Formats: sequence, C-alpha cells, structure tokens
Amino acid sequence: MSSSDRSQAVDINRTYEVRTYGCQMNVHDSERLSGLLEDAGYVRAPEGADGDADVVVFNTCAVRENADNKLYGNLGRLAPMKSKRPGMQIAVGGCLAQKDRDTIVTRAPWVDVVFGTHNIGKLPVLLERARILEEAQVEIAESLEAFPSTLPTRRESAYAAWVSVSVGCNNTCTFCIVPALRGKEKDRRPGDILAEVEALVAEGVCEITLLGQNVNAYGSDIGDREAFSKLLRACGRIEGLERVRFTSPHPRDFTDDVIAAMAETPNVMPQLHMPLQSGSDTVLKAMRRSYRQERFLGIIEKVRAAIPHAAISTDIIVGFPGETEEDFEQTMHTVREARFANAFTFQYSKRPGTPAATMDGQIPKEVVQDRYMRLVALQEEISWEENKKQIGRTLDVLVAEGEGRKDGATHRLSGRAPDNRLVHFNPSLRGLNDEHSNPSLRGLNDKHSNPSLPGLNDKHSTKRDEEVRPGDVVTVEITYAAPHHLLAEGAAMSVRRTRAGDAWEKRHAAEAAKPVGVMLGLPKIGVPEPLPAAAAPGCGCD
Repeated sequence: MSSSDRSQAVDINRTYEVRTYGCQMNVHDSERLSGLLEDAGYVRAPEGADGDADVVVFNTCAVRENADNKLYGNLGRLAPMKSKRPGMQIAVGGCLAQKDRDTIVTRAPWVDVVFGTHNIGKLPVLLERARILEEAQVEIAESLEAFPSTLPTRRESAYAAWVSVSVGCNNTCTFCIVPALRGKEKDRRPGDILAEVEALVAEGVCEITLLGQNVNAYGSDIGDREAFSKLLRACGRIEGLERVRFTSPHPRDFTDDVIAAMAETPNVMPQLHMPLQSGSDTVLKAMRRSYRQERFLGIIEKVRAAIPHAAISTDIIVGFPGETEEDFEQTMHTVREARFANAFTFQYSKRPGTPAATMDGQIPKEVVQDRYMRLVALQEEISWEENKKQIGRTLDVLVAEGEGRKDGATHRLSGRAPDNRLVHFNPSLRGLNDEHSNPSLRGLNDKHSNPSLPGLNDKHSTKRDEEVRPGDVVTVEITYAAPHHLLAEGAAMSVRRTRAGDAWEKRHAAEAAKPVGVMLGLPKIGVPEPLPAAAAPGCGCD
C-alpha cells in the first residue's frame, strides 16, 4: 500500500474496537486492522467498551450459520448509540462484506465503511473519507492488494504470532464459499516469509503459526511442489524460534516430504490439524473433496509412524445433503480409526452461494442433531482416552495468557504442550532450581546440548523468586486428564524464563503505564487480550 493510501494521523485520541468472527485468517486480519488504525493515530478502547469506542470495526465471516443475521443484529444494537454520539463510525469488513457489498449499507444505512477481504489496508483512508464526505464508503477490491502480513500490526500476543504464507484457495468444495470471497491461491515469496519470521523472533516471539487457507498447497503459485516442506525446514534453522505450527492443510496436498520435514525439524511441533469433513467416500465425492477415506487414514498412519506422539485434530461436517445413516457410520468408523485428539464438529447448514445449498437431500434438523450428538459423544470418549495416555509424562509447557477460565480461582496457570494440548499447572517450583539438585535443568541453556532450544543463554536461568510469565516454558508432570485438558497438580519441575517472557513483560509494563485516550471523561488503560484459542481452524471448511 502506498503512503497516499493511508489517512493522515487523527488529530485527537479517537478510540477503536475490532470485533472478529470466524477462523484464524480473520484473527490475523484483525491484528492488521488494529495495527493500521494505531498507525493512523487511533488508540485501542479498553476491554469491555461494548460499542463505546469512536470506531467499531466488524471483521465478518460468511461461513458460519446465520452470519448475516448476527451481523445485522449487532449493527442494530449500535444504531441508537451512534445517533447519540456525533462522530462515531462503524465499519464492516471481511468475508460477509466481500459477499454482500452494497446490501450492508442498504440494510444498515448507519454504517460508514464497507471493505472487502482484499483491501483491508484501505480502512483508515476510507474512515477519513467517510468522515469528510459524510456518506458511506464502499470499496471492494476483486484481487489482493497486499498480503496481510506486510501491513502494520497490533499483535494480540507478545510470544506467539501468525505468519501468512498464502491467501485464497484453488479448491471447489461444494459447501464452501471462501474461494469466491478470498480468490485464487496466491503465495508469498519464501524470502519474505522467512524475513517476517526472523523479525518476529527478534522481537521476542518464540512460536509462529504458518497460515493459509490451504497451507500445504503452498508452492503451487510459485511452481515448486516441495516449497512447503522446504519452508518448514528453513524455519528450523532460525535461531531462537522454538515452536512452529501450521494450519490448515488439505489431505490432497499432504505429501511424504511434508511428513519428513515435520519429523526431522526439531522446532516443528508434533501436532497436525487435518480436516476430514466426512468419512464417507460418497459424501466426500458430493463435497468435491479430492481424497477418500483410505487416503485420509493412510496419511494419519504415516504421520504416526514418523511422529509417534503427534496429536491429530480435525474438522467434521455432520448432515451434509444426501448423507445416509450408512454414510454417517463411515464417518464414525473413520473417527474410531483415526483417534483424533479433538475435533471441531459442525452441523451442516446452508451457506447461500454454495452449490450444496441447492442440493437435493437436505437432512431434517432433528436427524442432523441426533447424528451430531452421537459423533460428539464418540469423540469425547476418544479424546479422554487419548489424554489419559499423557498421565505420567513430563511435558514442556509454553505458558499462555488467559487460556484457563478458572485459573484465578485455582491459582493455576495454563499453557500449551508441544502437541498443543491445553495444560493447567501449579506454578510453584519443586525443590531448588539448581542443575545439580534438579537434573531436568541440565543443558537447558546450552544450544549445543539441546538443539531444540536454539538461542538460549544464561541470563534466562531460573530463580525461585521470579514470577512465571506468559512466554516462559515450564516443565511439569501430568497427573490428571480430562477430555479437553491435562492437569499437572504437583509443583513444577523447572521454569525456564525466555526472551518471549521478557517480551510479554515489557509489553505488559508499557501498556499498563500509558493512558489510552479519553472517553466519558475517564482515563483508560489498554491491556493486551490473550491469543484466541477457540477459533476453529480454517473456517471449518478446508
């Protein structure tokens, strides 16, 4: 985006709020929207502002059921507030904006700006133009103007970050409207991706997630079928980068070289999110999914052979048009065979504009609900059984911010194991943090003796009186398992303070120290929100 496309910095500390719906792609886009607004002089409204911000931005999703009704309901609630507050602005972007375009302003004429998935970088200038001209601005680009990762950012986490490797999708799944809204796949140059990762690591980030609508198809646009496995290996050579993840891959493009790269690159985590959608070959064909049950289970088998402790998750749609009881039983069979660590399970609902919406054989709601409940019960049972296998294991947990809703009451902290399982733990330390009395500490600060932890140094050795911070790594023993989390009830074996923890502490102190604008006569303090963990990978449509 050229400098002429950006608005001039606002004259006063106007506050903003971004509301995000949908998948990680939207979460990543919202970080860029926040960065663009702050770059233009806006300041973030405090958590819980609930529409009191001067600018409210909706980053929408067109994949979820009733997405349009939810948007217009929220817009309706803001209408009386906007009428009482001269100068307040409302913007709508994302997939639903790309899809509905002028309809939004027709149904909600109090909206000031509508922008699409391809031109999020135009938001500040569109807001300024709407303010000066006093009329709604609708701008929907038909092709990508700039990769989201090249725009200013206000990341939600100091220790973990999304990195976009591609945008768009070349698949034609009959239940999915994403390709029509985000366009054909377009890949970033590998050097640009790695430069961004290196810059993030220099800022203190220790975990990155490579992001794409069909992430492992990376390379099709640049003519290299092994580009994604090469990218994983290149990430493994970046000093200081401790954890690499990616989402969401497609079984069609999941090749042996990717499995080898995952197994042979120490900082690529033993975790895989592989969307199944259905276990029935008949339904998969109707969905235009270019694999069948045997191919899917074959990939799972290869991954587990190469990475025995890998945790595999998935997306499943229940009740797709024409799905018979026999088809559904094939999905149940696949789930039993694959033994997923967890599954994002969806009841099929019509998405306007998709081929599936007009297919014959739409399944009655009560039948879909019954199948959904049976599938959820089966997956809950499997998740619990797989989690119980973790009891007694010693795991390195990357401490997270805001993962556990009951942490305040239980005095526990939470974080993610290498395989991405959620772990709640006791932050107190077991014994002395001395490598002679605690063998688990030996070699932690030596990148030669522990190649999976490059770039560590002695200044991050642990002291008992130091607080455990988000971004630090805690070694714990698992004592209890539930279907959706693990628990380490005993004292931690060790705590390794990291540069990522330093980055979190620095940001936390800076945000707490500065006032963020003025609204209703009261000073505000901006506090970073936790990295969202509940967003279903890939919109549930990959």
